[in-house]
Amino acid sequence: MLEFKYDTQLLIEGEDLDEDAISEYFTENFKGDCLLAVGDEELIKIHFHTNEPWQVLEYCAALGEIYDIVIEDMDRQSRGLKG
Repeated sequence: MLEFKYDTQLLIEGEDLDEDAISEYFTENFKGDCLLAVGDEELIKIHFHTNEPWQVLEYCAALGEIYDIVIEDMDRQSRGLKG
């Protein structure tokens, strides 16, 4: 069984975005792994495995406009089901 069930991916579009500050916030405030926060001051790509994807969405929405949101259930996928 997976420790973190949901693969959460999205884009954040905004102004003065800081991928290092975003990464630090994730590390300090969310339980999860496989964090990827890359981009520039206007667009950041997020990839994160967690059991609380709604917390990730809420935080990211506070930073700017979020879109291309994908949340996949990796546990279901590992059992051959649609995630």
